[in-house]
Amino acid sequence: MNHRLVLVAAGLVVSGLALTAQQSEQLRPSVTTAGSYKAPRTPDGKPDLQGFWTNLTYTPFERPKELANKPLYTEKEAIEAFYRAIAESQDQLVHYVNGDFGATPVQTGARPNLRTSLVIDPADGRVPALTPAGQARRASGGQGSFGVGPWNKVQDFSLYDRCITRGAIGSFMPAVYGNGARIVQTPNAIVISYEMVHDTRVIPLDNRPPLNDSIHLFMGDSRGHWEGDTLVVESRNFTDRTAVGGARHSENLRMTERFTRIDPDMIDYEIHVDDPDTFVKPWTMRMTITSQPDYQIYEYGCHEGNNAMRNALSAERAYEKAAAEAKDKGLPPPERVFERVNGADRAR
Repeated sequence: MNHRLVLVAAGLVVSGLALTAQQSEQLRPSVTTAGSYKAPRTPDGKPDLQGFWTNLTYTPFERPKELANKPLYTEKEAIEAFYRAIAESQDQLVHYVNGDFGATPVQTGARPNLRTSLVIDPADGRVPALTPAGQARRASGGQGSFGVGPWNKVQDFSLYDRCITRGAIGSFMPAVYGNGARIVQTPNAIVISYEMVHDTRVIPLDNRPPLNDSIHLFMGDSRGHWEGDTLVVESRNFTDRTAVGGARHSENLRMTERFTRIDPDMIDYEIHVDDPDTFVKPWTMRMTITSQPDYQIYEYGCHEGNNAMRNALSAERAYEKAAAEAKDKGLPPPERVFERVNGADRAR
């Protein structure tokens, strides 16, 4: 297949980095403060956050070390970085067309962003170090299919592998697909439905007391209130079975989210993570979630008995049988094949 024709058909950049009309509109960089914008109001007078929103971005989660002292691009630098991302997406699209899964953020509507990382605190844009307990929790497993096995039982797989949840933060972190969320609003609650792994959070706004400390939930127990035009959501009562910042958090995680509509097409979204049992100090990430023309949220057609987990378990049993047969013949075990995924070995 002619890759140049594929790129043209996909509406992506080709020779000379010419942009489509949609990408030209995207050159309005995501802003970092609300400025003078006045959000539309619901009937009860609160800022209207309702609609379909996406987390599409090419901004890295942690800041590249060479930009450690540069939290923000200039607008010119942001647009230049956007052009570079478009150029890089050409090669990624070639892999996509040839059978790899996923589309690039630039293809699917990401805007230039003035921030050089999603993590904004600490000042270097990097997630703080893990405590000894956090290190032990990460070492205890939970990588699932992103690890190297062996896989002996269903519980060796992550909750994401098992189509159960990615957690309150992971459900709306940028990924290769499923980047949408729908917000519905009433005077007494905010409801957020995530496209990734079909979770829905119902966040009360009516000052009801939190759950008893003995109750722990994958998505935590959340309570919201308004501070001016900003929705503040405070969450606690988590389990220790979901992850944030590359590590499994503890049951003592406290999370504070802030939603501020800063533009007809943008919400400033901030997450503050405070978990002294996992990280040596609190940290904060921030991203601009945006509306995209004609974006639709599709069903996440996945369940715990899905084929991937079953196939991995049966493949592990097949490998064990082959290894036993080789041993009986005095031969070395079959080679285990690995690939590099996000800097780590992964069996395939």
